[in-house]
Amino acid sequence: MTAIPQTKKQLRQALLNQRRQIPHGIWQKKSQALCDRLTNWQIFQQAQNILTFSSFRQEPDLTNLWQSFPHKNWGFSRCIEKNLIWHQVAIADFENNMRSGAFGILEPNHDLPLMDLANIDLILIPAVACDRQGYRLGYGGGFYDRWLPNSTGFKAGIIFDEFYLDALPHDIWDVRLEAIVSEDCYCNNT
Repeated sequence: MTAIPQTKKQLRQALLNQRRQIPHGIWQKKSQALCDRLTNWQIFQQAQNILTFSSFRQEPDLTNLWQSFPHKNWGFSRCIEKNLIWHQVAIADFENNMRSGAFGILEPNHDLPLMDLANIDLILIPAVACDRQGYRLGYGGGFYDRWLPNSTGFKAGIIFDEFYLDALPHDIWDVRLEAIVSEDCYCNNT
């Protein structure tokens, strides 16, 4: 019998290993199902200014979502020291507007306009896992932990369904998300 990880670090590693084992074709289907779910979500439909992420380490791939809604204002982050800086990216010219940045993650070019963070409607947040109380397990760098407490906009964790857990260890600085969205559910935490 496999021991259940006890710390965030152990749990993160176990879950990342599990996610890496998702076959590519299944990952693509799950990503498309998640994009379809988001497309039909009223909160997404009403949102105009959206912060999101580019898939890394087999996170859900939201490319089909952005491509289907190029008229929305999409913001992507880049890492500067220990902070997230958000730039508006024109989806029609996505490939020319992005480059490989910190940690090998696609980031917007530094000369793109900054997003107006006071007028964000929706934040699609990557996670290793989320729980039923709205807490997320990130990658351990603390970028979102530092940024989320002062952010505006509806905060939604984006995960595959098998990474929606009953409970995760969390610290006092962890911000509860308002919803978790997977390919199988919308789970509001408000």
